[in-house]
Amino acid sequence: MNAEVFFHVLGAITLFGATASVAVLAFAARGRAAQQPALATASFWTLLVVAAPAWVVLLALGTAAENTADYPNDPGWLGVGNGIADLGLLVLLASTFLAFRWRRAAADGWHVTALTWLMSVYLVLLAVAWWAMSAKVPS
Repeated sequence: MNAEVFFHVLGAITLFGATASVAVLAFAARGRAAQQPALATASFWTLLVVAAPAWVVLLALGTAAENTADYPNDPGWLGVGNGIADLGLLVLLASTFLAFRWRRAAADGWHVTALTWLMSVYLVLLAVAWWAMSAKVPS
């Protein structure tokens, strides 16, 4: 295994963990007004400091690994991974904005619910990409 693939997978695992962490933090914050500021701050900084750089590593080194491997006819599993990675930029921007707004909100609001759902859906999409790329489905 070459270094690009290793660091691509490391970035993917880190992104998955950061996404799961933010989903759990947002879910735990629902109905807990006293802990809202701390959970909102933790969610925001996890997205900004962990998830965003992990996404950059995942995309950059995944592209580098794809270019060095030179796959014929662009296999379907690469399309699945690339599509979810591209969508990830929009999801990370939206979730970082929601976490920032949640930090500024005084009480439990729609930001928490939206962030919980967005991170949960993205977590499922990352799991689908992980499965498709590791199982090479569809080939």
